[in-house]
Amino acid sequence: MANIVYTFEGHVYLNITNACPCKCEFCIRNNGDSVGDADTLWFSGHSPSFEQVKKEIDEFDFSGYTGEIIFCGYGEPTCAYDVFVKTAKYLREKLPECKLRINTNGLSDLLNKRPTAKEICELMDTVSISLNEYNSEKYEALCHPSFGEKAFPAILKFAEDCKACGVNLKFSVVDVISKEDIDACQALADKMGIPLRVRNYTAD
Repeated sequence: MANIVYTFEGHVYLNITNACPCKCEFCIRNNGDSVGDADTLWFSGHSPSFEQVKKEIDEFDFSGYTGEIIFCGYGEPTCAYDVFVKTAKYLREKLPECKLRINTNGLSDLLNKRPTAKEICELMDTVSISLNEYNSEKYEALCHPSFGEKAFPAILKFAEDCKACGVNLKFSVVDVISKEDIDACQALADKMGIPLRVRNYTAD
């Protein structure tokens, strides 16, 4: 069984699914089985149920921890939307002193076939969206989304909806793309009024 709760660089992360509609060229899961103190982040056969996630949370020693709990593992958290929502609500009750964040590809609306930004923003303190490129053609070439040309516009719409909710919102890109592309992503983020974080590529 894969680790559901793991730590990395002083933060607590939740790995709730291996499903993802993208196959990003730079995805860290292409390079190994785990991150941080996890033994493996690969589930065998199926994603965990809420009961399994809750069990690992209950068994984890959160004493003294008041930092972020981040939904981010070897998959897109909103692919396991029901488990994500139930887990977030449970954490709000169990650990109200901790902040909750989701690192997402922004494709939740397409994955779940309905608008999801409002519900996600009501549960999260921070939403970090992987923008990755500045237009559909570039995004498809880098991230290979199963939704094709629908993907990038859906990400921008999801971001607009999150911004309207007033949540702490940020875009991210990874520095595997050119400086020109990063600058174009920055211009798009500035136009939308959303901060952009440029992440360093990590191969391990």
